[in-house]
Amino acid sequence: MTTRRRIRGAAAVLATATAVSACSAPGSGGTDAGAAGESVVIGVSTEPDTLSPLLGYGKDGNSKLFDGLLARTADMTLKPALARALPRITDGGRTYTYTLREGVRFSDGTPLTARDVVFTYRTVLDDDTNNTAKSELAAVKSVRAVGDDTVVFTLHHPYAPFAARTVLPIVPEHIAGKQDPNTGPFNTKPVGTGPYVLVDWRKGEKLTFKANPHYWGGAPKVKKLTMAIVADDDVRATRLRSGDLDGAVLPPNLAATFKSDDGRKTYRATSYDVRVVTLPSGNPVTGDTAIRRALDLAVDRQAMVDKILDGAGRPAYGPLPVDDPWFAKETERSRDLAKAGRILDAAGWTKREDGIRAKDGRPARFTLYYPSGDKVRQDHALAYASDAKKAGIDVRVESATWEVIEPRMNRDAVLAGFGSTGDPDFGLYTMLHSSLAGDGFNNMAHYDNPAVDRALETGRRSQDPATRKAAYDALQRALVKDPGYTFLTHIDHLYVLADRWKGLTTQTEPHEHGFAAGPWWNVEDWQPAT
Repeated sequence: MTTRRRIRGAAAVLATATAVSACSAPGSGGTDAGAAGESVVIGVSTEPDTLSPLLGYGKDGNSKLFDGLLARTADMTLKPALARALPRITDGGRTYTYTLREGVRFSDGTPLTARDVVFTYRTVLDDDTNNTAKSELAAVKSVRAVGDDTVVFTLHHPYAPFAARTVLPIVPEHIAGKQDPNTGPFNTKPVGTGPYVLVDWRKGEKLTFKANPHYWGGAPKVKKLTMAIVADDDVRATRLRSGDLDGAVLPPNLAATFKSDDGRKTYRATSYDVRVVTLPSGNPVTGDTAIRRALDLAVDRQAMVDKILDGAGRPAYGPLPVDDPWFAKETERSRDLAKAGRILDAAGWTKREDGIRAKDGRPARFTLYYPSGDKVRQDHALAYASDAKKAGIDVRVESATWEVIEPRMNRDAVLAGFGSTGDPDFGLYTMLHSSLAGDGFNNMAHYDNPAVDRALETGRRSQDPATRKAAYDALQRALVKDPGYTFLTHIDHLYVLADRWKGLTTQTEPHEHGFAAGPWWNVEDWQPAT
């Protein structure tokens, strides 16, 4: 939820619900359609607002249409993509040099050169480009080409995870450079170096891709890939069961209905996808540290995992999953209503006859919004409200579209979703740093803690792993004492697919998933099962 565009796009798709049932059946019709055995149709809940990396599409990799200088393996380690090798790092971590792979061409046949890389990064960083994720590249001081095959990045300061930022897809200067990056046709008619080429995009219905026969990594065996946009979870499951879809993203309760299906296989990906309640600092109730600490102690996280997620997830004690190597050990905490009550008593929040606490005549009451149509978030919100009431805090749950929620985020709580893979800096900085308070969907709680800011700066600038680990440990412990969010669960992502391909794997995934992530993250490497 770090970009305004993606959330609005998702909300718009949710509003269309079942109006997408006209999507082609697997392997049928369409431009350049392959035989049924070479075609895959995947059902996802949302579509992107743009397909241009200049506006943020594919910034975390796996875009299918494009490649970055680097990419990630199944176990999330970095590997060369458009670059021949991992970067050469010099000047104390301030200079990164990449040499490009030979013989790579864009899908229109034009050779890739270092100038395309320079154009891509400079355009993303341009103040006139509407890329809300450009702060992720704020460490870049300059990027320049040395001949046709070498790119040199100079950073303002050492930035430990910079190499992982260079999974950013590269676009062709000879096409995108002649257009307005914000409004040009490249946004919906992209040209890249990736394994697939877009052949059709019917907004709100489907996107159809064909294999790029000239892909530098080898021509894919899946010749046609269709991403069907089906907002409603039940409709997606029904179409999968009928054979209209080959695979789909499904919530835990619906994925469970396919467990006995011999013709389909369920894939489960662990993720950084965390469900949280934002607690805006400007609200007189949610901005009170005692209220925040009491809510943190009142929630039954394990019950949410068991009952809402059907076990497909883990309790969240902070922004990082408990099995992440950067997770601060011993910050796990159990529900403790007695301690929550003592904290509220000490802060002057006393119980009234109706069981709701009040302080100076103000009841401990606030509104919690969740996006309409999201059953998983609805269930989290209702469970949270029930738990809060046991501590004497009255949480009023309301559903709304993101257009309604967005202007209220600075005052009202939101059942939000966050989570980025690659490095702790990627998700923590945008969620917690005070400089990003109110910056779109960054730091939605307007959280401001100087100790946390210092830890975030140390974590991103230090080159020493031990120093970084100590900084992120300190940050997570500070969040326990001064929570700006109530962290609830980390959600596993579930996918059900027809069992007729081999080579499918899952990666640890970010909050945003389904379109590029999922078992189809490496669809270009799939092989027929028989």
